[in-house]
Formats: sequence, structure tokens, C-alpha cells
Amino acid sequence: MSLMHHPHEKPHEKGLLGKIHISKEFSGKSRTHKILVGVGLLAGIGVVLGGILVLAVAATLPSDSEIANLKIPESTKIFDRTGEVLLYDMSENQQRVVVPLSEFPQQLKDATIAIEDPRFYSTPGIDLLGIGRAMIKNILAGEIVEGGSTITQQLAKKVFLTDDRTFTRKAKEALLAIKLSRYYTKDEILELYLNQIPYGPTINGAETAAQMYFNKPVREISLAQAALLAALPQSPVRYSPWGKNTDQLFARQKRVLKAMLDQDKITQEQYDQAVAEEITFKERFNSIKAPHLSLMVQDYVVEKYGEEAVGRGGLRITTTLDWKMQEAAEKAVLEGAKRNESLYGGTNAALMAIDPKTGQVLALAGSRDYFDESIDGNYNVPFQALRQPGSTLKPLVYMAAFMKGYTPSTQVYDVPTEFVSGDPNCPAIPNFASGEGSCFHPQNFDGAFPGPVSLRSALAQSRNVPAVKALYLVGLRDMLGLAEQLGLTTLGSAERLGLSLVLGGGEVHLADLVRAYSVFPGDGSIHDRAVILEIKDEQGEVLEKFEDKVTKVVDPEYPRMINSILTDVNERGRLLGSSLSSTIFDGYDVALKTGTTNDYRDAWAIGYTPSIVVGVWAGNNNNRPMVSQGSSLVAAIPIWSQFLREALPLFPQGEALAKSNGPTTGKPILDGNPMPDGTAHSILHWVDRSNPTGPPPSNPGSDPQYSNWETAVQVWAGNMSSSSTSTTPGSAAISISLREPSGPISGREVEFSGTANLTQEAGDDEIDEVVILWNGSQVRRFRGNFGSSYDFSGSFRNNDGEGSHTFVVLVRTKTGAENSRSIEVTAE
Repeated sequence: MSLMHHPHEKPHEKGLLGKIHISKEFSGKSRTHKILVGVGLLAGIGVVLGGILVLAVAATLPSDSEIANLKIPESTKIFDRTGEVLLYDMSENQQRVVVPLSEFPQQLKDATIAIEDPRFYSTPGIDLLGIGRAMIKNILAGEIVEGGSTITQQLAKKVFLTDDRTFTRKAKEALLAIKLSRYYTKDEILELYLNQIPYGPTINGAETAAQMYFNKPVREISLAQAALLAALPQSPVRYSPWGKNTDQLFARQKRVLKAMLDQDKITQEQYDQAVAEEITFKERFNSIKAPHLSLMVQDYVVEKYGEEAVGRGGLRITTTLDWKMQEAAEKAVLEGAKRNESLYGGTNAALMAIDPKTGQVLALAGSRDYFDESIDGNYNVPFQALRQPGSTLKPLVYMAAFMKGYTPSTQVYDVPTEFVSGDPNCPAIPNFASGEGSCFHPQNFDGAFPGPVSLRSALAQSRNVPAVKALYLVGLRDMLGLAEQLGLTTLGSAERLGLSLVLGGGEVHLADLVRAYSVFPGDGSIHDRAVILEIKDEQGEVLEKFEDKVTKVVDPEYPRMINSILTDVNERGRLLGSSLSSTIFDGYDVALKTGTTNDYRDAWAIGYTPSIVVGVWAGNNNNRPMVSQGSSLVAAIPIWSQFLREALPLFPQGEALAKSNGPTTGKPILDGNPMPDGTAHSILHWVDRSNPTGPPPSNPGSDPQYSNWETAVQVWAGNMSSSSTSTTPGSAAISISLREPSGPISGREVEFSGTANLTQEAGDDEIDEVVILWNGSQVRRFRGNFGSSYDFSGSFRNNDGEGSHTFVVLVRTKTGAENSRSIEVTAE
């Protein structure tokens, strides 16, 4: 449809102010008359200045020939980091189907006029009342906060101007509206409006919108659909039926219907029927790459530069996305989520990868499929979903402990411990069969309590009891303070969380957790997250460019200790077992931490190298639990591993993470000796929490946790020093014969052997598990139907150096009975 038109002949209209006559003989007039004359002078000056301003603005307006020959607006395009892979052309597949006014149903015309310009047919292109009302609000605000634009003004703005919220643009808009009204009738302006106005970032005109959203011509749409279309032009990107703000869209649709009702365009019955009508939208044509990131960038551009920048600004946006990594991420997430759905009932997954050296997002798979409505695929899990992090917070807790003066060698007792003190319903020796909800006595993933264990082994094996003790030693408020410095601001208050925080008691965004982990390869520093490298306008002028913003959070020594632990393949193998091979990448130094929440609602895998941090979440958007086997080992690690198999070859081999084994403090308990005086005591016996490296506490019993921790340790020590045969009430008695391990030389293989027997009290019970622990870490495990007697033997490598070591054999039966036997050995 051409905008070429002959102006209608209109009679000359008189000015609104008329003429002002000034008397030359005013000296003898009254004071009131003088004031009136002064006001008249000021008004005259105002008219002159206003006229000059109008002439100045009018000189910048498009000419008549420009009005008749419109320039087709250039679309905004989003690219990957190379600038070669087009992720999203915001006008791709855009259609503008022009139809005459007679094709638009009356209810769409009425809906549009009711919500946008109720006095459309009675105003000369501008609404002086609306402008006056908006002007007062804008002057009071000091900026444009309300438009007061008529349909004619909106048409002028969309065709000729930008969305700049300035007084100059509003003046141009008003003058152009008057000019358009001189060239076109009201019906012609309405026809142009309904054919030109955007109804989405790539959809112009109501006919195109009806086809794209409802799969029908505009003449066939219902009243409810007409009201919905009329709701879109105010903010076509925000209100997009394919976006995440459909609740806002339907709220505005109801406003349109209410306006029609108030203006007697529809009856109450029609209003009620339209509000009740269920509207479904045609599936979006999938022509967008990396949709979660691309649309996140689009939202940012709209927020910062306005709708005009999206619709016709011709911006060229270069993102931080690496397309090869993005393809690998989307493939790994889709295949992994489908596998999880069939095996564990987990329908969704997400992955995010960043460069720890810059904070730039390299890959973002916000769900397994953006366009899969059955799983709410357009929900951007890394940025929108708050999920419990499970054990993935443990490295942050242990780093906080190292900052306090503890070391990776520091020993704590991994024994059954009740962490609610002073409650008679929660005895110091926990009853794991009790359902008392106010108590807190976590178990370990393997069900074992090996006794003294180093913080290094405790973190590497993700043991729960030592982690809770580490959090208590650090202090909950100090830990939350560190988490906040790392960008984890959603965890909640110390009062709400308690010590369960370290086991996943709070909630985080995957995107924030991935950034927090960048402190480890970042040597104590983190960078602001970035998704955009550069934005250029239509003329190639740079509007925005990436600037690296880095914050030092901790000294390098502390994350280096975490790196040493999380890259230790031997320690990791004691946790992962058969899954270990999927976490080893020849030529690359890779750290890993996993996490699984209660009831298997969330499975996590977060790992890093010096050049990339990758986080994976698996589960269900609706928080439905996966089945009991859906742990991080089988639901998250395979996705994480598959992605890294394709992503790591994009980086050079041989780059190593900075590592440290920690300092030597001179304090035995901190340096690895759990019994400095030869007797077993909890760490609170030797360490003052407020000054860990200082002298022992003068009154350790004053610590509120001391009694429970100490009782648990003494029970463990009593069991270890008693006969090697113990009986679990209601179960079989177990006897263990153990030969002292041979060859405990640092770095060499340690050989062991022994026999486990059931006594006559066992009845039909059978031995089904034997676990070998070295300094609290599991080094071997035997499972099977062993009957009433089992001879075990094997070997393992001593990676804990010289000095005193604790060798423990733990035996369990099918009924749950268990007994352990320990020997202290010295390695040369």
C-alpha cells in the first residue's frame, strides 16, 4: 500500500490564540490592567518562541516525497562470537500482508480505537486533552513517562521516527500526525495503522498477526482474539504470545475488552464470553538458534534501546556464544534428558558454560528443547529456576574453612552425630529410624561412618557429616557472606537455613552457581557475567562493547587447595566408582563436583578447567522427584561428560590448574593427627572456633555443639577399643579377623587380607558388603552374597604420604548389622 496521496482541500483555520492588542496608554490604568497586559506580553513572547520551536522541529521532518516513498526498515541481527553464525534475524520470515480496511472486522477496529485512541474520529490527528494530561505528568517527572499518542501519532512514529522518549520526538510526532491528517482520511489512517503497526518483533500488520498467531485470516478472528491483537502494539516484544509474559498479555487483553464495554462497543454478555474464551496459539516457526540466549539478548536490547531498536533499528549484535560449543551443549542436554526421562523420570535438563577468565557465556542450553511446550521448554532454567544445590556448595564451605586456618589435612570424625543440641527429642547418639523432624543427623551416601577423616578426603568423597562440621566451624553467617560475594544472593537467611545449607538447604540459579565456581580456576577472582561482545548501529557505529569487570574475592592460596582436591582422580574414584572414567579427559586438568538433593529432585554436575566452567542440572521443572536411582552420577554426569568430550578439544592441552596441598600449621589436629595426645576427642576439644590456629579452648564444653560431637566420638572410640565382635540389636553378630597390612610405604601399594565370620546368632543372615577405608577414605569395596564367612584380600596405593595412618575394615550384612575393625599403621 503506497503512502502517496493528494491532500484534501481544507478551509484555512484560525489560530487558537487570535490577536493580542496592546494599548499605548497604560500608565494611568489600574494595577489589574497592568498585570493583564504583562501576562499578555509574556504570552506573546511564548507564542513567538513556540512558533520558532515548531519551525525548527518542522524543518527536520520528512518531506512530502519521503512520506510517499518510505524506506524499508533494516532488521536487527544477533550473531555468535565470530560474527559469522547468524543466531537470530529479528525480521527473518517476516511477512506484511496488506489488506483493505473492509477486510478488518469491526470488532478489531473498535478494540484498537477503544484502547489506543477513543476520540480517534473526533480529533485532528492529535488529542489536545491527552497531550495536556501527558505533558503535566512528563513535566513533573522531568522525562517522558506518558505518551498521550493518538493512532495517527503512533503511525507517524512507527513509520518515520524512533522510540526515543524525548520532548523533541513527541513534537515531531505531533506535527507529522497533523500532516498525515491533511493527506489522509480517518479510515485511510486506520487502514495504514492496521497494516503497518508491529504485532510482534517480526510481525507487521494485523492480517499477518492473525495468520501467525491464530492460523486464520483476520476477517475470521473472534472478539477475544481481536482484543488480544489490539493489546499487542503497546509492547509487541514483551507481550508476544510466544514469549514468557503471556500472563501480562492476557491481563492487557481484558483491559481492552473492558474499554470496549465502557465505550458501549460490546455488551456485558459479549464481554463475559470473550473473557472466558480459551485462546491457543499456532506453534512458532523454529528459525532461531540458541533461543534461550538469543531471546535473552533481545529482551536486553528492548529494555535498553527500546522496541524500535528491535523492530527496525538495524542493530548488529555480536554475542559471546561459541556456536560449536552451543551445538554440543544442545545435543548433550537433549539426549541426556530423553535418557533420564526413560530411566529416571527426569524430563528436563540444562547446561551453561562460561569462560572463567572473562565471565563470558560460551554455551547456554536453557532446557532440552525451547519449543517443547510439554516441559515448558521456553523456561530458561539457568537464569529463572531456583533449585536446591545439593552438595555443590561443599567446595565453597571448605574454602571458607581454609580461609579460617583449617587445612586439607585437618581431621574431623565422620561418626553418627546429632547436630541439634539441647533437645531431649534429639539424643546425642542419633536414632536413624526415628522420624523426629526437629532433629538433624545426616547420613553419608554409602551409609558408612569411618571415623577420623581429613577434610581433603571428606570433600573429595562428598561425605555429609564432615561437611556439616566444617560449616559449623566456619560459621553460617561467614559462609553466607562469602557466598554473597561470589554472587549467590538467593540462598536465604542464616535463621531459615541452619547447618543444612551445606547439604543443599538453600536455593540457587545454575547461572549464579557456575559463576561462583569460576573463583577456583580464577585464582580467587570472578568476572561479571557477559553475553554481548559488541552492538553496532545501522551505520556501523559501536554503541556498546564488552568490558571485562573483575572482582578479587579471596587470596589465591584457598581456591588452589580446592583445585588440588577436586582434580584428584584417586579420591574421586572412591566416590564415583564405575562412573570415574567418564570424568577423565586425557591431556586436560579437570575438576568436578556433583550434587543430589533429597528425593532426587535435582541432580548436578559442575566442573572446570583453567579455560571453561560447565554446570549441568537435571530434573523436572515442576519439582517432581526422579526415581531413587536418578542421582547426579547417572543423571547429570553423562550430560556434563558428553559436552566436554566435544568442547575440550577446542582448547589447547596441557594447561593446569594452580594447586596447593595447604600449609603446615604446627598444630597436630590441623596438620592431620586426629589424636594429638593418643586419645580420641572431637576437633572442638582442640580448636577454638574463633581462633582455630591459636591455643586450645580453655573450656571446650562451653561450645553448644561440643557435648554431642564429643559423645559421638567417645562412642566410636569405645567400639574401636572393645572386642572385634559387636552385635547390632536384633541382627547378627560379626567377627573380623584382620592381618596387619603390609608394605605401607608412601606412594606404594598396600596389601591387606582378612576374614569376616557370622556367629551362631546370625541365623539365616549373610554378609553382603566389606568396605576398606584408609584414613577415612574408601579405597576398596566388595559386594555380593558371601554367606556366613568371607575371606577378603586386595591392595591399594598409599597416596597419603609417610607417618601414622588408620586402616579400617567395615563389614555389613543383609539385615543391616555391621561391625568394623581398625589398625593404626606407620608408613615410611
